[in-house]
Amino acid sequence: MPPSPSSSLEALQLRLAYLFRDPVLLERALTHPSYLQDHPELSESNQRLEFLGDAVLQLIVTEELFQLFPQDREGQLSKWRSALSKGVFLAELAREIGLEDCLRLGASEEATGGRQRASALEDSFEALIGALYLDSDLPTTKRVVLGLYGPFSERLTGSEDTDNPKGQLQEIVQPKHGNHALRYEVIGTEGEDHARAYEVAVFVNERSLGKGRGTSKKLAEEAAARAALETLKS
Repeated sequence: MPPSPSSSLEALQLRLAYLFRDPVLLERALTHPSYLQDHPELSESNQRLEFLGDAVLQLIVTEELFQLFPQDREGQLSKWRSALSKGVFLAELAREIGLEDCLRLGASEEATGGRQRASALEDSFEALIGALYLDSDLPTTKRVVLGLYGPFSERLTGSEDTDNPKGQLQEIVQPKHGNHALRYEVIGTEGEDHARAYEVAVFVNERSLGKGRGTSKKLAEEAAARAALETLKS
């Protein structure tokens, strides 16, 4: 049984060291799509905020890496950015701040362990960043995000290239075909909004190298990249 919603939100804002001016934004960031099935009076889940938060987070992480490592090349910076923004890592950050206690889930999602599901935590973390950005500004959002991350060097210690299939694929393709030859495309979806499965294909120019499935677009892209690496090896 999770803590009461009000105490969870208060604790979350203490961990963020930020008090939301618009509590509705915070609640929306924590609203899983399954919650709308049980609460039809609500019109929006956290999906749009997730879209925004992903872009804001990428910008913050990219800029910080750019400033911290002025001697490193694009390929290495891309690897590190991937390590610091991949779904598994974001889900772990979400757990560190107790985000699972704050999620608003539908009854079926709650009953099937959705509160601990990595994809739900990842999506909500990105939505939280999007809500924070709308409630404040970029400098404030950057301060909060970097406070949650702590020293990048410590976060990157022990990260393995084998857990970054998209980065490995980019490293192989880039020298021959350039920076923008790789393209990931969603070719199919299944299931309800709260239990969506994606199928993604990865292309080099117009050549399909592999396909993958996952419970989020990121996971499906990673699976497609792994399939592409196997194709290239064979």
